[in-house]
Amino acid sequence: MNAKLHVAVVGCGIGRQHIAAYRNLPDHYDVLAVCDVNVDKARAVARDAGVPRVSADLSELCAMSDLDVIDLCTPPGFHFAQILQVLAAGKHCICEKPLVGSLREVDELMVAEARAGKRMMPIFQYRFGHGLQKLKLLIDKGVAGRAYVSNIDLAWRRRAEYYAVPWRNSWETELGGTLTGHAIHALDMLMYAIGPVKNVFARAKTLVNPIRLEDCAAVSLEMADGSLATMSVTLGSAVEITRHRLCFSNLVAESNTRPYTNSHDPWTFTGDTPELQALIDQTLAGFDPQPERFEGQFILFHKALQQGGEPPVTLSDARRAVEILTAMYKSARTNQDISLPLPKDEWYNGWRPTTGDGGTVAG
Repeated sequence: MNAKLHVAVVGCGIGRQHIAAYRNLPDHYDVLAVCDVNVDKARAVARDAGVPRVSADLSELCAMSDLDVIDLCTPPGFHFAQILQVLAAGKHCICEKPLVGSLREVDELMVAEARAGKRMMPIFQYRFGHGLQKLKLLIDKGVAGRAYVSNIDLAWRRRAEYYAVPWRNSWETELGGTLTGHAIHALDMLMYAIGPVKNVFARAKTLVNPIRLEDCAAVSLEMADGSLATMSVTLGSAVEITRHRLCFSNLVAESNTRPYTNSHDPWTFTGDTPELQALIDQTLAGFDPQPERFEGQFILFHKALQQGGEPPVTLSDARRAVEILTAMYKSARTNQDISLPLPKDEWYNGWRPTTGDGGTVAG
């Protein structure tokens, strides 16, 4: 049996879901430590999860010789420096989204990862839902045919209590608004299935909440394969949904509309002819369901570390996400179509407003 990996989780917000996922994989992981600047919060999480160690200092974790992996679930503005610290300490690193705030920082992380000889895995857990995995199977087997148009609707509800968390509503610590913190998962699902983006036009506004960051957006995309895609995003919806609808030459794929698990079953795959429907059904009959969400990503990370090969999500994947974020903010501020790949111009250093933290998405 493969050796267990010893993990520490930093941050007790979304980090609690990470801890639960590791505990669901007892043959693969042991969580040895929980870390949070609020040590009382860390103690409570550790007690509930049966984790033996508690810390308020990332440096203490980096000095623990029996840790293999440090999992960062901290505010986005801290990610870049903390990832560098973890890699320099000789630990593998996992980090929540958004990974960092610029293409320059991603490129520097690639250099640091290679220098350390350790792996850095960004989090994109939505990829592992069975519905999206079935679509990927149909595409990879050539059943779906040519992509025509893909549509994403992300309509969530966020109000004052959401922004009461101190690090939110800040370009410095949150790195961006709904594009960065919410829509990026839905976009990653699209790029995971269809491939990279060629051209972007985006509009982003602050319409719902009295905040510095965008909370509504409309985005038009041309994909590298020639197909088209659209995405609408709002944090002002009384009914929360996330929906993907992808139209191919041979079928239409439609997700469920649950806001936070729309990559899971049920998805509907409708063939263009009875013969194509039979081929879809035959192909999906061979689908091999694997763990979903964080468990699905973590179990494949364990496999990559034990057997060699690439992690299920790589820094190259994160770079693609950061590039599309950069392009969307650049388009929204300049009112221009933005072609990818992006050059190493002033936007290579990030999309945060140069006017300071009080800037707006259109500033």
